[in-house]
Amino acid sequence: MHPSSCDTFVALPPSTERQHVIFGKNSDRPCDEVQEVVYFPARDYGEGERVECTYIEIEQVAHTYAVVLSKPAWLWGAEMGANEHQVCIGNEAVWGRESADGDEALLGMDLVRIGLERANAAEKAVDVITELLEKYGQGGPCMEDECSFTYHNSFLISDRKEAWLLETSGKHWAAERVAAGYRNISNQYGITTKIDKEHPEMREYARSQGWWDGETQFNFSTVYSFTTTARIEASGSRYCEGKKLLKKSNGHITAETMMDILRDKDSGINMEGMFMTTGSMVSVIPTNPALPGVHYFTATPDPERSVFKPFIFVKNVNELKETCSPSYGADDPVKKKPRFQSKPDRKHVLFVKHELVAAIIESHEDRGKKITESMRKLEKEKMTQTEKILSNGIEEPDLLADLFSSCVQEEMAAYGKS
Repeated sequence: MHPSSCDTFVALPPSTERQHVIFGKNSDRPCDEVQEVVYFPARDYGEGERVECTYIEIEQVAHTYAVVLSKPAWLWGAEMGANEHQVCIGNEAVWGRESADGDEALLGMDLVRIGLERANAAEKAVDVITELLEKYGQGGPCMEDECSFTYHNSFLISDRKEAWLLETSGKHWAAERVAAGYRNISNQYGITTKIDKEHPEMREYARSQGWWDGETQFNFSTVYSFTTTARIEASGSRYCEGKKLLKKSNGHITAETMMDILRDKDSGINMEGMFMTTGSMVSVIPTNPALPGVHYFTATPDPERSVFKPFIFVKNVNELKETCSPSYGADDPVKKKPRFQSKPDRKHVLFVKHELVAAIIESHEDRGKKITESMRKLEKEKMTQTEKILSNGIEEPDLLADLFSSCVQEEMAAYGKS
């Protein structure tokens, strides 16, 4: 088995309808891994405070923004998420000429969360991530296991006006601004000759390694990639299929379009097998700063058998209890060295109920069809509700403080009726 992971998409006007930026990601992870959806409010910190990431501690900043994250339950960072300023970030595993094996450092998923907590715009997130990459590096096991599954990272980052593609190899990196249209990434380098920001030593390092002659036009993907690997070939297929699906709806891309793409199994984007889609996200961000963004998360595996549930940033959002996994604190096997000597139960309430329903859908065709129809009906109802908010703004913010959680409860109630 060659681990594969994730497909991330962004569409900006004029590819979308109604002056919306649409962001989407499928997180493809080990099939037995639980992904939770959690909310952290904005916070102020004192001078000298530090934050414990998955493997290392780093300095904390004076203020962090409110974030909603979809994350593997065993680690600190996140696969994808958004913040109160409507910045969205998703990461991808990439492999290249530079070895990804190294000491424990920051995971790409840690950098996703830090970028969201500290950046109020997409380009600022590029700066935050690359500064920490330079200072601390990236490294450490990316699965809750003693196996050496490690990788470099690429990031797709969006806000209300633009998107940035950031690709890394060790501490070196290149970034490309996307001002309009659509872009998707899979597990391969995608930046070629259009490089808008870069590590100051990125080209010279490649020349010193014999990867670039210093004379031909510099192409980041060509210089830093492998020529062939099974992983990149598989991701190349998903990348091409994803690009085709975006092109098919170009000019009319909506949240529903993105959900359909994430649910597509023929393309491999909705992944099945030992590595599968364990969580999905779609965000709708109006370019008008007076209007709120809506962020949809499944918090369950396989978007085809899941409900995209809406989250909106308002004051006094309550804890997302039903999608928050158990915490083991200092006794967590991830925190103890040697790490990963055991695997505790990390299933949250929604995951447990969804697991039972997914088994029914798999084994009972008629009953499964009815369950899926009820899930789609609930999703459609919530999307109709949030469409009004996307058009008119928030009139009663207190009514939205439990928007995501109440939808989770309705989803579980629908399961109970089945």
